[in-house]
Amino acid sequence: MNTTNNSKLTGNAKTLRKNMTKEERHLWYDFLKTLSITVNRQKVIGKYIVDFYIASVKIVIELDGSQHYEEKGIGDDTQRDAFLNGLGIKVLRYSNLEVNQRFESVCEDILNHINTSSVTS
Repeated sequence: MNTTNNSKLTGNAKTLRKNMTKEERHLWYDFLKTLSITVNRQKVIGKYIVDFYIASVKIVIELDGSQHYEEKGIGDDTQRDAFLNGLGIKVLRYSNLEVNQRFESVCEDILNHINTSSVTS
């Protein structure tokens, strides 16, 4: 499996970093950026661009807008998750609604997964 950086997607990833959604900005600036471990934004993995990636614990964090709950979005996410899981990467998904209404719970859940993955890696 090719997990190297797909150069065709690099430009798209840079654009996405500059144009993060409101929820991505909130999670990044108010939580992920403050962690003592490296978190990458809009990281290219294979043929995908993931919202956030923590390489040291092999965790991807995806924030899902409404398109992810439509039939095509569900199918695309299933394929993407299977690819990432095949690389040993755990995918954490949170809806934009969860980020907006339960921010502290989302952060606690992410921390729990980081801590659990740190212990097992």
